[in-house]
Amino acid sequence: MATIDLTGETFDTTVTGNPMVFVDFWAAWCGPCRMFGPVFEEASEEHPDIVFGKVDTEAERGLAQALGIQAIPTLMGFRDGILIFRESGALNRPQFAELIKQARALDMDEVRKQVAANE
Repeated sequence: MATIDLTGETFDTTVTGNPMVFVDFWAAWCGPCRMFGPVFEEASEEHPDIVFGKVDTEAERGLAQALGIQAIPTLMGFRDGILIFRESGALNRPQFAELIKQARALDMDEVRKQVAANE
């Protein structure tokens, strides 16, 4: 599956409506974003069961602000609608591959327990 563009209107339904979602917050003028873009795109082709969404922070300023995006690129990962990863900075291929592996391996029952305990 190729990457999809996410907007303020589609972000929540995409994140909550899919088992696993990675979101890349980027801008065209951002050098590190341009370096990470092909890594993100390649991963989307290698993992068709995962949704890979991109948010152009220039076009979606309101969404970026609502999510507290202060640096780009910022990568967010979600499983079952729960934020499991958030980090600013470009990852290389091996780092992103390891992140995807770890995200797949999470015990989501345990994650839900931890989320409930922190509420």
